Amino acid sequence: MEMNELQTLRHSASHVLAQAVKRLYPDAKLAIGPAIDTGFYYDFDTEHTFTREDLDEIEKEMKKIAKENLKIERFELPRAEALELMKDEPYKVELINDLPEDSVISFYKQGEFTDLCAGPHVNYTSKVKAYKLLSATGAYWRGDEKNKMLQRIYGTAFTNKTDLEEHLEKLEEAKKRDHNKLGRDLELFTTVDYIGQGLPIMLPKGARVIQLLQRWVEDEEQKRGWQLTKTPLMAKSDLYKISGHWDHYKDGMFVLGDEEKDKEVFALRPMTCPFQYQTFLNRGRSYRDLPMRLNETSTLFRNEASGEMHGLIRVRQFTISEGHLMCTPEQLEDEFKGCLELTNYMLETLGLKEDVSYRFSQWDPDNREKYIGTEEQWDEAQGVMKTILDDLGIDYKIGIGEAAFYGPKLDIQIKNVHGKEDTLITIQIDQMLAEKFGMEYVDRDGTKKNPYIIHRTSIGCYERTLALLIEKYAGAFPTWLAPVQIKMLPIADRHLDYVYDVKKKLEDNGIIRIEVDDRSEKLGYKLREAQLEKVPYMLVVGDKDIENGTVSVRSRKEGDQGAMNVDEFIAMIKEEIDTKRR
Repeated sequence: MEMNELQTLRHSASHVLAQAVKRLYPDAKLAIGPAIDTGFYYDFDTEHTFTREDLDEIEKEMKKIAKENLKIERFELPRAEALELMKDEPYKVELINDLPEDSVISFYKQGEFTDLCAGPHVNYTSKVKAYKLLSATGAYWRGDEKNKMLQRIYGTAFTNKTDLEEHLEKLEEAKKRDHNKLGRDLELFTTVDYIGQGLPIMLPKGARVIQLLQRWVEDEEQKRGWQLTKTPLMAKSDLYKISGHWDHYKDGMFVLGDEEKDKEVFALRPMTCPFQYQTFLNRGRSYRDLPMRLNETSTLFRNEASGEMHGLIRVRQFTISEGHLMCTPEQLEDEFKGCLELTNYMLETLGLKEDVSYRFSQWDPDNREKYIGTEEQWDEAQGVMKTILDDLGIDYKIGIGEAAFYGPKLDIQIKNVHGKEDTLITIQIDQMLAEKFGMEYVDRDGTKKNPYIIHRTSIGCYERTLALLIEKYAGAFPTWLAPVQIKMLPIADRHLDYVYDVKKKLEDNGIIRIEVDDRSEKLGYKLREAQLEKVPYMLVVGDKDIENGTVSVRSRKEGDQGAMNVDEFIAMIKEEIDTKRR
């Protein structure tokens, strides 16, 4: 079945769902019910909170509606009659009133149920037969947290039961890989209600993975000529007024103080750019100083809506591999290419390269108040960026209205296990903020010019990257990233001295993330537990190992590897770690 046909079926399934809910909960008010990439949903205004048991009952009612084989018929009404028909459905009335005067107002009827809808739909309810209601959650009307919280029921539908069952199996696999559950089970991170939403606590194992990533990123950036800075976590509103964040991003910031009462108002930084610019501004600059590449492991704060919070994917405090590069127009393409090569190296090494897509995020000229600069400046910046992306052969989609308020950007997009797409990495071209901050360099001809600025991240937000790695590897990280690389398992207490001698030898060779399980438990139990903890290697030590100077190696992936000379094992694991082999 073509995707548009499948979407038509799913849209019809959302109407069958709404009809079933109205039969079981007559007081529920209808909002909207679209088809989406993975299925469909419908929003209801009701005091009732839907449970799994409720969804099962609604599914049964949907089956009855399908068996009734109701004809689904389209009709149109003038505005006044449409409003009269929907007078008991306030959300539908609002939608009708929002339609342009010359709009066609169409409805679809199936039995006693009628809904405002543009369609299309299948012709009979009996076509909706392979479906499943998946979950119920809260959702603000029109996605605005200032509006009322509604009840949203998610479902999926297919043309046949085989496709549905395959999809449900994939969903079950996704649940097993969901970082929000698996990351907690593996004790990588946790959250605490009285600390707040979007403020995760990194437990020792999760903190270790983040540390490994940060050290690797900073070392790689240094090799490529990036210079490290360290800037404040907050600033006076004066700084954000110069950059434009105060006018264009204030709602997304945590403001400290009251503008009307306090002489000085501060805000936690939502990004590092206006802070790092001060390094360039520290003294006069000439073309000889360019390109200037500044990087920072930056902790940022963004006041995300509570409904957007999800594990480590979307948080209110996060740490990012942020950098800003000042260059001349002639250097721009090569420097942009260098930023992209760095991100591609990072993604390739982490095993995420094949999972990403590219979006050329542009401004929306119909929403001018969202951006700074003139139309001519935007046309120039986007033209330059298009030339660079096309020269580099980047296969991108265009995202109108997705640009930063000061410039276009290349967004490297990635989906989590549930199919939700987020931005992992951005590379932006900016020719406006240098002028706003008075950033100038003396060119070869003695004239003063504003540099181009490239804003970029190399692996993006560490928390989001960790979440994606948990899901990619189902918690079984490559050895170089594993929080515990080796679990040593003595068979009896008499083997402990030898175990600690081997542990010291491993540590002397730079292999330091080792745990010794010296509990008085059966070996089989300890092996199973290490396997569940996703430890890459388990080293079992018994009498023969002491006699022969070996360790009995068990690989997480390949199982029992037999006895191995200690030096041989060290060489093998060092090569795996040093090459960052996946």
